Amino acid sequence: MTVSVVTVSDRASRGEYPDLSGPEIEGILRDAVPGIEVERRIVPDEEEAILAAFRASEGADWILTTGGTGPSPRDVTPEATRRWIDRELPGIAEALRAESYKETPNAVFSRGIAGMRGRQYVVNFPGSVKAVRLCASILAPLLEHGIRMASGEGHG
Repeated sequence: MTVSVVTVSDRASRGEYPDLSGPEIEGILRDAVPGIEVERRIVPDEEEAILAAFRASEGADWILTTGGTGPSPRDVTPEATRRWIDRELPGIAEALRAESYKETPNAVFSRGIAGMRGRQYVVNFPGSVKAVRLCASILAPLLEHGIRMASGEGHG
């Protein structure tokens, strides 16, 4: 299984501060899924840059983004994701938002979505370390089952 973690952040992409959320997601996934391959990318808050990262991740089973999901003018991760995917999976985004809301009412401002392009999944996480820790922990147990479902193996 291969997961591509795409951090969407103007400042981190310029090297103004370190990406903390991407490594946090990677660590949680490595602990939860034996043998997982994780690649990471950092891009600015620009649709074309996000789409370029998605194209570079075409071989991954899952693309997990962090950042760019809020209501600020530069937050365009959901828009880029909609351009990339073939169909949405609202249940994933709804579950992540609902669990995040238990931690902070500010979770209602997350516009993150989830969906598929062919057999590949794309899921938007918020940008904070605390939020990605929660979201990655929720999603990690579902990764393998999702791959089986996408390949037509059913619920097995």
